Amino acid sequence: MNLHEYQAKSLFQQYGIPTPSGVMIDDLNQLPDALAQIDSDGWVVKAQIHAGARGKAGGVKLVKTSDEAKEAASSLLGGSLATIQTAGKALPINALLIEQTLDIQLEFYLSLLVDRVTRTHTFVISEAGGMDIELVAEASPEKILSVHVDGAVGLMPYQCREIGFALGLTGTAFKQMTAIMQGLYQMALDKDVSLLEINPLVLTTENELVALDAKLNIDSNALYRQPGLVEMRDATQEDEREAKAADHQLNYIALDGNIGCMVNGAGLAMATMDLIKLNGGEPANFLDVGGGATPERVAEAFKLILSSSEVKSILVNIFGGIVRCDLIADGIIQAVQEVGLQIPVVVRLEGTNVTLGKEKLASSGLSIITADGLADAAQKAVKAAMEGQA
Repeated sequence: MNLHEYQAKSLFQQYGIPTPSGVMIDDLNQLPDALAQIDSDGWVVKAQIHAGARGKAGGVKLVKTSDEAKEAASSLLGGSLATIQTAGKALPINALLIEQTLDIQLEFYLSLLVDRVTRTHTFVISEAGGMDIELVAEASPEKILSVHVDGAVGLMPYQCREIGFALGLTGTAFKQMTAIMQGLYQMALDKDVSLLEINPLVLTTENELVALDAKLNIDSNALYRQPGLVEMRDATQEDEREAKAADHQLNYIALDGNIGCMVNGAGLAMATMDLIKLNGGEPANFLDVGGGATPERVAEAFKLILSSSEVKSILVNIFGGIVRCDLIADGIIQAVQEVGLQIPVVVRLEGTNVTLGKEKLASSGLSIITADGLADAAQKAVKAAMEGQA
């Protein structure tokens, strides 16, 4: 789950990580009070969406007067913004962050992530901060430093000092780096953070470090123990279908093809999409209904698939291990009747009570195409989609 910049910075402040003075607004009438609260020669008006590279897309505006601030806020709030990180999709701007301006001397990059190779929390730091850190990693990898944190002992002060020396920090800023890294590490542990990024972490002319930006991602699998963070979720920033799927405990990702997929198990779902591609088709989605698929969940899955007008056939691939195939067949029949499907449905069942499940599908009187194996199912689904496209 992603957080907005203003939400991430509120967490930063709880852990002693310095941020610019700022106020979030979601109504233009709040702007005068926000400007009055911030003692600054100018202000920065930032669009709040779940994506980076906002500055390049016009979502971050530097203003000098209240009139300029009003003009900038009016142009952003209530609109939408697409960046290189949104895959061409414009996200709604429902809030703005108004911040003070700072006199910046240097810009650094600092992130903390879960490194699955080393199985550690890992800091990634660079003296070349700013908007194009990806280009730095590609062109000058020697400028990227990594610090792996041993989970048994935690982040050690000497590791922070090494980073301070490497970045050429002195005095207050040198001491701050240790406090910032320790604060970020503790926050990652407390809040189940899977990724955080400060780009840039700036050194001001007063020799102080300040987190100018903040990106925070929370491990969705740990949200059950983070009720306070769940309340920060902004469903308007998510794909509507994916958000609805999450509400029904379904794992759904929209794709660009025309063959809907409903599978129980992520690995099986990936294999199903691979076979569809192998047979010349294009999957319309990734959809894992989970091991305990119920008729109600299957019905919701069908509705999600059909929310795309591009879908011309549906491939249901279920392995009955935890759940019985006859119960899955009942769910499919119920869902097809409830949704009123008008496109071909190819069903492949394997596992417990598979014979009974196939018999139920065959005797249902519905236009459900059964398959004898995954390869056969993929071929039939691709053929049906092509005939529907013609």
